[in-house]
Order: sequence, then structure tokens, then C-alpha cells
Amino acid sequence: MTGNWKPIEFAAIAELCRLNLHSLLAEWLPGGRIIGREWVALNPTRADRSPGSFRINMDSGLWADFATGDKGGDAISLFAYLNGMQQGQAARTLARQFGVHP
Repeated sequence: MTGNWKPIEFAAIAELCRLNLHSLLAEWLPGGRIIGREWVALNPTRADRSPGSFRINMDSGLWADFATGDKGGDAISLFAYLNGMQQGQAARTLARQFGVHP
């Protein structure tokens, strides 16, 4: 390939997110709370009325909405899901937020 194309360092960006997961979740899913090792919140992508089915593991970043079956393996996939964007776009956005060039 030519030009300024660089591969996205998904693992490095995901690790930065994991290390900052509490503050990211407080921003992305306000009103959520920690229960055990999980962030439990309403799912803003649907008409969720009671917290419980939408959970994010605070150690690994794994997340799932047990009411819909939507799930992902890290904060990048969660950010993409919440914002209706592709994984690459989400990774680039998060990298910029952390001051890293993707």
C-alpha cells in the first residue's frame, strides 16, 4: 500500500481503554453502577427501562446485552456499538482521544 496508511493497533488501543474503563463507562453510560466486577447500565441503543441485562466486565472489557444477544470483546467494540460505527472508525476515534496515532 502507498500513502500514509498505517495499520490500526487494536490491541494497544483496547488496552488503553481497559486501563481507563471506569472513566470511559461513566462517560459513555452515565447512570450505570458497579455491581461486583461489572458495570451495569441501561442500554442507550434500545428502549431499555431497567438496568440488569446490559453489563460490561470491568477487568476484561467483555460486554453483553443479555436481552438482545448483542456482545463484544473489548471497549473498542462497545464504543462502536454505542455509536453505530465500524470497529476501525471506533479505534481511530479512541486513539485520538488518548492522543495516540492509530
